[in-house]
Amino acid sequence: MPFLKTSRDGELFLDHSASPGLPPGIAQRMDLPPELVGEGGRMHAATLGCPHCGGVVLLNPMRKRARANCFKCNAYICDGCAFVASQPDYLHRTFAEVAELVRSGKWTVSGPTCNPILTPVEK
Repeated sequence: MPFLKTSRDGELFLDHSASPGLPPGIAQRMDLPPELVGEGGRMHAATLGCPHCGGVVLLNPMRKRARANCFKCNAYICDGCAFVASQPDYLHRTFAEVAELVRSGKWTVSGPTCNPILTPVEK
């Protein structure tokens, strides 16, 4: 079976049919459509696993912009990682690669997951 960009996808189902739901102000701050997550609302949305930072992104069904794509790992990436990848000094590393370097015991990591800073361990 060939690798698909959507193979890291999942889904989220929020059902507020029997609850007060989220107040409109909180929903807007979370970038969620208030009409779908308010009282009596139901929201079903896809999720995306970003291979660069390891985060999970809720795909807003109201989004108009295209999703960023990494051609090096043939996957969709989150907006934060897309910004970092557009910088001239960017070094492509997936979350799995960074984790393997840290597990080796030779490196420590600091900084944000979208742009981790690897520091050699002094012995």
